[in-house]
Amino acid sequence: MMINSTSLKPQKLSPMLKKIFLGITTSLITFSSGIDLTLAADPFRTTDPRPIGSQTEAAFKAMFEQGNYKQTQNYLEKAKLQEPNEPLVYALLAYLAYQSQDFNALKSYSDQTLQSAKLLSTKDPLRGNLYIAVGLFLQGGHTILTEGTLKGAPKALKTLQEVLKSLNVAEKINPNDPELNLIQGYMDLLLSLNLPFSDSKEAIDKLEKQAKPSYLAYRGIAIGYQTLGQSEQALDYTKKALAQTPNHPEVLYLKAQILADQGEKLKAATPNTIPAQLQEAQQYFSQALKQSDQLPKRLVAQIFYEQCKNLNRIDNQGRPCDPLRDKIKDADGLWGPISSQLPPL
Repeated sequence: MMINSTSLKPQKLSPMLKKIFLGITTSLITFSSGIDLTLAADPFRTTDPRPIGSQTEAAFKAMFEQGNYKQTQNYLEKAKLQEPNEPLVYALLAYLAYQSQDFNALKSYSDQTLQSAKLLSTKDPLRGNLYIAVGLFLQGGHTILTEGTLKGAPKALKTLQEVLKSLNVAEKINPNDPELNLIQGYMDLLLSLNLPFSDSKEAIDKLEKQAKPSYLAYRGIAIGYQTLGQSEQALDYTKKALAQTPNHPEVLYLKAQILADQGEKLKAATPNTIPAQLQEAQQYFSQALKQSDQLPKRLVAQIFYEQCKNLNRIDNQGRPCDPLRDKIKDADGLWGPISSQLPPL
């Protein structure tokens, strides 16, 4: 690991712990690929594969290849019954709970992730310690969400140190493992983007050269470059991710964000022009929202809000983006409406 946990101090981390924990909690479950269920069950390894249950694998395919959260939840409910000892089942359920802001469920599934990971570690120490790290991080994310950064910072810092220890144990077993490098690469990258003494380039290299599946590594690298303000590099890696998952709504949304940011900066420099990037961003926002009914409503609301703001930049109108967003976010149920029922712009 690039981060020395003994050098982390609560007073230094407190302002950024929420961003780090929520960012990594989201990203840690974004590390698998959809594959044909008739083939090998391990989406990471071509040699020494680990068995993953068919329902869990189907959930991977629905979430990470198709971006279909609604279908993912259906598969996970079956996986709880058929594959109750797979920790990734509970990590994914924890993420769905986070999306719906159900913090009691988030805590329960975080605990179950950790418990099942400890059991797995007796049979498969590498994967077991990986998911111990995931479970601990989910618990840390819950602490920050429910207790706030100031009160939760000391607890979260202790949790972060335990996460790093578990990942170090897994790394000693096999530093070249693709699953390890994907999880660790995401974590290193997000830490490096928030802590000034760490190295983003090393994390990006790890994701690009050693992590699998590739499209999720590319997606993580694109987010890293976006955060660093290097939009052209971010676009390059978003295109690589889309080459493998061309209809994934969250990757389409990521590309829209990058283009919208480019266009906003260009328009600020030349106010009387409409940069092509704004128009292109609008197309990608629209493509992402075509699948609105398979995404959590809070995510749909955010994509819609950013599309609304982008359209205001294009035609200089004053659409009330905030209340339109809240109309989606405050609707009943977990999932977004079908695209034809989104508020008109």
